[in-house]
Amino acid sequence: MKTNSYNGLLFNDGNFSQVNDMLAIEESLSIAINEEPFTVTMRTPGHELELVQGLLFTEGVYRQRINAHQMQIKSSGPKGFITALNLVLPKENLLKDFAASRNIISASSCGLCGRTSFEETLSTNTINDDAKIDPRILECMFAKMSEAQLDFRSSGGTHAAAAFSIDGEMIAMFEDIGRHNAVDKVIGSLVLNQTLSKAKCITVSGRVSYEIVNKVQAVGIPVLAAVSAPSSMAVENAVAAGMTLIAFCRSKKLTVYAHPERILRTELVSNNK
Repeated sequence: MKTNSYNGLLFNDGNFSQVNDMLAIEESLSIAINEEPFTVTMRTPGHELELVQGLLFTEGVYRQRINAHQMQIKSSGPKGFITALNLVLPKENLLKDFAASRNIISASSCGLCGRTSFEETLSTNTINDDAKIDPRILECMFAKMSEAQLDFRSSGGTHAAAAFSIDGEMIAMFEDIGRHNAVDKVIGSLVLNQTLSKAKCITVSGRVSYEIVNKVQAVGIPVLAAVSAPSSMAVENAVAAGMTLIAFCRSKKLTVYAHPERILRTELVSNNK
């Protein structure tokens, strides 16, 4: 559990009372590559290997699997959380000059913060996967993800992302105070466990903005589904990427905004009988 208790003063129906609430932990993590600063990201502590694997993969910096011995812990905070680490990676396998790509803090709410230009964030990968997904199985996917959200149930302050096979098997699920961090951890887990080819759908617990689409696009997963709304750029990028984008997945409803051809429309079959 990545939560901690804090005292507060609750005002309810005209009365004040002392409360002790569980809140999601937010801590900084400084990441260097071969001793050169890369980024400082705000995140929920834990699963650092999955986080850096997913982050570097989706950033297009390093596409190889990272071994635990390549991750050097440089410092830890008073609570024992890792605060700084260095990745020892072969220079010949680095895919771009990362030194100037991120040079300030990346906030937990935004995966774009810290970039030096918008254009450098865009993936050029086109998804050609012909997988078909039954919309009725999405409800089961979100139920499985929700059931695993222990930190959210405790604090109400974390986001979740999960990867599923086409038949609804949950392959990986992570929580984080940052939406993009949760997605990076899921993708990092898929890469580390060599299960990326099995993943056909990523689900997220909140809204979908362009950087979430871009991360999923970078690994070629054909379906992205969210509980809340997409942004206009998320839809536009999903259309261009060949990605099926589904949002407002709740109360047995959903809306498909991009590439509906991957959705099995069983009602059309039954209506034609």
